Amino acid sequence: MRARQLEVFIAVMRAGTVTAAARMLNISQPALSQILLHTEDELGFTLFERVKGRLRPTPEALEIFADAERLSAGLEGLRRKTTDLRLGRTGLVRVAASPPPALAILPRAFTSFRARHPDILLRSHMAPIAAIVDMLRAGDASLGVALDDRLPPDIEAEVLGSVGFACLLPTGHALAVKTELTLADLAGEELISYRGNTRPADELAYAARAQGVALSPSLEIDVSISAVGFVQAGLGIALVDALLPWHQFAGLAVRPLANGPEFPIALLTSRTRALSRADEMMRDQIRAACSVVLGSDGTGA
Repeated sequence: MRARQLEVFIAVMRAGTVTAAARMLNISQPALSQILLHTEDELGFTLFERVKGRLRPTPEALEIFADAERLSAGLEGLRRKTTDLRLGRTGLVRVAASPPPALAILPRAFTSFRARHPDILLRSHMAPIAAIVDMLRAGDASLGVALDDRLPPDIEAEVLGSVGFACLLPTGHALAVKTELTLADLAGEELISYRGNTRPADELAYAARAQGVALSPSLEIDVSISAVGFVQAGLGIALVDALLPWHQFAGLAVRPLANGPEFPIALLTSRTRALSRADEMMRDQIRAACSVVLGSDGTGA
């Protein structure tokens, strides 16, 4: 499958119709249909069934879609790199971060960096930890910042500090009269927190067992920022990282979690890829910004 065929296949999978896919790619419908037919002829099997004006993916199409998306992402990364080289962007820093540090640490780091190096292009990516690791390996990011240091051996994790947990309550909630909350206070409450098999969820589960508290979220989230709307809607109390500036959101009462666990803030790099001088300067700014955000003791608790 050639690059253009890959692009068309992914567009049709995502859009569901030839019309929408052609609009996404800014080509004519007949041209897209012709590429799709040639692709199926070359592959030797059908990718889509035509059902009432829509294209229904065949089992074969569903089987190869994930691999096709990975290949497409790799090609897009290659295009960006070649464009950067063609335009002479030798001063380019790419940073990938999970949402909490992306929103709480990177703005300060980028501001300091830009004041010192205004001509260097900055590129920020917000992504989950697995995607950050892939980007570091592929060279799509030189630096990563995440709330985890349990990483594969080819990824270097420099722990910059640690952060605790905060409780987000709907305004007027009965527990808002307290200045801080414990895990025991949250037992029996409708709880919004991290899905299982994540570092924050693991730390909370371990702490709850140690304190003899049963915690069972009724609403699981992937990233802490997504809890804001749920709390504002009155769906429960969110137990999330204390890194984000939660007080800036209306409709929330924010209380620290006392005697709760902490998890690390880690600066990530690839052990197999050397950093440029610009990357090293950004690394210094991220370290400094993290120190300021967490306070002189290096913890956000």
